[in-house]
Parts: sequence; C-alpha cells; structure tokens
Amino acid sequence: MDLINFRVGKKTISLKILDILLTERYEGNLTSLPNDNPSFLGVKDYMGTPTPIFDLGLILNNQSSYDTNQSLVELLQQREQDQKAWLSELEISVHNDVPFTKARDPKQSEFGKWFYNFKTDNEDLKAILTRFEEPHSRLHAIADEILGLSSKGQKEQAIALLEKEKLTTFTKLIRLFESARDQIILDHKPIIVFTTENGQQPHIGLLVDKVEDNIHCDESDIKPLHEMTNVGFDIDPQTKKMMKGLIKQGDNHSLVLDPSAIFRPEHLKDYAPIETEEYGLF
Repeated sequence: MDLINFRVGKKTISLKILDILLTERYEGNLTSLPNDNPSFLGVKDYMGTPTPIFDLGLILNNQSSYDTNQSLVELLQQREQDQKAWLSELEISVHNDVPFTKARDPKQSEFGKWFYNFKTDNEDLKAILTRFEEPHSRLHAIADEILGLSSKGQKEQAIALLEKEKLTTFTKLIRLFESARDQIILDHKPIIVFTTENGQQPHIGLLVDKVEDNIHCDESDIKPLHEMTNVGFDIDPQTKKMMKGLIKQGDNHSLVLDPSAIFRPEHLKDYAPIETEEYGLF
C-alpha cells in the first residue's frame, strides 16, 4: 500500500495515494455555509464540484494550526515584554541606586524559564531560537558587571556599559524575537488535500499543514485502534470514524485516515457551484 504523509500540528497523518486527487495551496477563499461542525470550514469548487473542506487540526488537535501558531506568536510577544521589563528595571537600579530584584541567572528569568523548556518540531524556528541563548546569557552576565560597578560608586562607567549593551546585545535579542515571530507566520502555508472515493470525483478536502513524504507499507503494518492510545493520540468520536489504524516506522508514528468516513453536509445538494479555474497538483 502506497501512502502520503501529511503534517497536522505535531501529528502525522497518512492517506492512501489512491484516495487523493490533488493538493492545492489554501488561500482562505471558501464559501461559508451554516453548519454545527466546528471543523467544517466551508465549500470549495473543485472543477465545478462543490467540495466541503474540513480542518484536520481541529479534528485531531482540538485547535487549528493557525490558532496554535497565533498563540505562539503572542507568547513570544509576552516573553519579549518580559525581557524589556528586565532591562528597564536594570536601568532604574543603576540610575536611581535602588536594588535590582529581577533574576540574574538567565535560566531563572521569565524568558529563560520558558526558553529552556520549549520544544518545537519546526526546524527553521528551532534554528532561530538557538541564537537566543548567546545574547540572553550575555545580558545576564553583563548585568552582574554593571551592578558591580554601580555598587563601587563607578556609576558613569556602569551607565556607559549599560547603554553599549542596550544598543548591541539587547537590540540583537529583540531582532531575534521579531525573526522568530515572522518565521512562525511565514512558515505556515497550509494546503487542501482533495480526496476521492471513486478516483474521479472529489469527496472532501482536508486542511493540513504540509506534505511530509511518501511511504509504502503492508496492511499488516497498520496497528489496530486500541494501540493508538499508547502513543499519545487522544481519540474523539469524529476522529474514531476516520481512523483505520497506526503505522510505526522507527520512532515515527502516522495515523492512517479514511476520509470517506466524513460525509458531506446535507445542504450541499442545494449549493450552486461557481466557475473556477482548474488546479494542478504541485
């Protein structure tokens, strides 16, 4: 059996190649229809055939990948504000001769507590985050030197060193925050996978984050439903209807889905299709 793996949040799902008509970049240009299914995004005309589109992020993770990314962007904004507050208190301490109460240990600062525990599968974001450690650690190290100079009465030298690090090390750190947020937003380019039951007509479209790879496996390689909960899959009723099993290859797991288990909303029979361009597989 030949399958294609797709990424949805932190999960990998597999669809049989024969169940896939094509993939198309998602541009948000769907026709909205009333529906009580939160994962139903709307309808997309596929060469004249109205096709319902479902968000697999909501089905599998209870949150769309877009919302997950936005939450991470907002979290990085909060951590940036924490770092700005840390520097602001250092400035107040030096200029006004008051105690500095923020963490001096970089791993104990608000940003550090998050940074040293955060994990991501996004390799581009991971590469940017690895560059945070050097300026962040330097700021905390230089704070000891600045506060030491200030305590010895060498206030002008302390202020001069602080201003220098603010223009260099701190500026570098702030630019890294901006780069990380931009990477999260730019990296998310979801696609619609148009599936089929008969190899010709579209059945539904599934919104996924990206294509990962092709795999080949035998039916015997697909593990049954009860083994899924052992590897961290939370199974809700809608997901259960779609699942055929789990493939384990090395340390990687992929969830085999049967898209025919999601049925079209009844009101699609009255949907009036609009003319659209033909889309090609990319």
